[in-house]
Amino acid sequence: MKMIPGLAALALASVPVAAGAARADQSFGTWRNPQNSVHVRAEPCGQRMCGVVVWANDKARADAARGGTDKLVGATLFKDFRLQKPGLWRGKVFVPDIGKTFSGTIEVVDETHLKGSGCLVGRIGCKSQSWTRIAE
Repeated sequence: MKMIPGLAALALASVPVAAGAARADQSFGTWRNPQNSVHVRAEPCGQRMCGVVVWANDKARADAARGGTDKLVGATLFKDFRLQKPGLWRGKVFVPDIGKTFSGTIEVVDETHLKGSGCLVGRIGCKSQSWTRIAE
C-alpha cells in the first residue's frame, strides 16, 4: 500500500508528551518521517501546537508541487493540535500532495518516536506512521 507523502506530515504532527502539561515541552522539536523525506518542526502556537516543514527532499517537493503546494519548505502542515490527554494530540493536517486538510491524531510512543494517524474521509483511507525525533 502506497503512503501519500503528505500524509507523512500527519504522522509528523505527532508530538510526544510523556507525563502531561508539566512535560509538554517534550512534545516539541523536529521530527522526520519514515522515509526521511520530510522534516517538520513541532512548536507551540499559543495553547496549541503547529508544525512547519523545515526540510524536504526533491521528490517530496515535486509531489507537493503536483498537488498545488509550490513551496513545501515553510508550509504549515499541522495546526490547531490540542492536547487531549497526556501523550495524545488532535488537530488538522494539511496534505500538500493533494491540497486538502484532514483531522488527525498524534500519539507519543516514547521520547524519540511518535505515531501520527489520520483518515481521508470519515474512517475510510486511514493511515498511520511512526516518526523519529531529530537531535538538534
